[in-house]
Amino acid sequence: MRVRFAPSPTGALHVGGARTALYNWLHARRTGATLVLRIEDTDRERSTPENVEQILDALRWLQIDYDEGPISQVSRTERHQEVLHRLIDGGHAYRCTATGEDVKAYKAQHGSERGFRGEDEGEGAVRLRVPDAGSTVVHDVIRGDTTFDHRHLDDPVIARADGSVLYNFAVAVDDLDGQITHVIRGEDHLSNTPKQLLVLEALGAPQPVYAHLPLLHGPDGRKLSKRHGAASVQDLREAGFLPEAARNYLALLGWGSADDETILSSDQLVEQFSIERVSRNPARFDEQKLRWLNGRYLRELSTDELTARLEEYTGRTGLRDAVEISREKVQTLADFWPLAGFVFDGPSDDPQARERWLDADGRSALRDARRALEPVRPFAQDDVEAALRGVVEARSAKPRDVFQPVRVALAGTTVSPGIFETLVVLGRDESLERIDRALAAG
Repeated sequence: MRVRFAPSPTGALHVGGARTALYNWLHARRTGATLVLRIEDTDRERSTPENVEQILDALRWLQIDYDEGPISQVSRTERHQEVLHRLIDGGHAYRCTATGEDVKAYKAQHGSERGFRGEDEGEGAVRLRVPDAGSTVVHDVIRGDTTFDHRHLDDPVIARADGSVLYNFAVAVDDLDGQITHVIRGEDHLSNTPKQLLVLEALGAPQPVYAHLPLLHGPDGRKLSKRHGAASVQDLREAGFLPEAARNYLALLGWGSADDETILSSDQLVEQFSIERVSRNPARFDEQKLRWLNGRYLRELSTDELTARLEEYTGRTGLRDAVEISREKVQTLADFWPLAGFVFDGPSDDPQARERWLDADGRSALRDARRALEPVRPFAQDDVEAALRGVVEARSAKPRDVFQPVRVALAGTTVSPGIFETLVVLGRDESLERIDRALAAG
């Protein structure tokens, strides 16, 4: 058994493409099949080395490996020409100068539902001959059988007048030569499938098993795009998602495990995955659900491992203490710096927070807090908490009326890790100095 992932390098790897790669990988690893990576780079203007590297980078980040490749489709030009001439010589294809307007005229004469049939002119683009009778049936393990009546199909162009072959022809030849037995790809390719099958039939080749995956939609039911948040694998990485969480979430989109578990390791995904159980209905990519799942994964990491990932993500070092007090409040790696960056870079500037919590009453509470904290030695969490709660009790105040002015003095804003833990991580001297600066700011 052989499967392939065959992206076109015309940009970053879309989330939907990543799911296709993942399903091919899961199927291969579950069944022992060989996974081939083929780069369909026949669009020479958009298929750049930089875009190829984006795809390879995305697969590496998702930890999706492959057994053969990457194979460039363009590198197979000589083979494509050989097969093209074989079809022409065998009468399965012909050269024709018909334009789009000629096709419209043909349909006006023969009926809009009638597929275009051209004449062999010995020059022009190469078209594949479609039989007038019969039909091509696509056997799909997800969608069942889809029948395409030949009389409705145009003779498709398979090569330009200059001889350069087009996508559907190259794909069919490459699948044949690559001995691909199972084609797992997006539903948007379904309309291409009869054209590819007609090429294979002309070559006397068997039909592979197809599995056309449902498209991904956003939470609003519309096709997934940038407006829904992360649209590519690189977007996911930049947004601070973990590769293992992204892999877990993508695997569940349109499939789901047999016992409806949510957190599944790669080994569990491989063990439970079944392409036959993929739904025909579009799956909805919800970044908020991914955030929740990612938060679960983050909290499964040890503090040391989470620190290592955050230091790589932020490019900063010495984060461990801040990570330890922040880990329960973050869902992505990107959440960490807005929450705890003030520990390293000083208080942020939030005028609304100052106005709300450092008015006359807030500054009075802050002065009392400073007096209570100054003698605390050692500056340990229990002692710090006791000191601040003593201020709350002495002032007959609500805890927030004391804690929030302290938080704004330390962080510059009303969002931070726990106030007692924050004071301890900053240390006595730094904490008192920040409080003093806030009081002096007036």
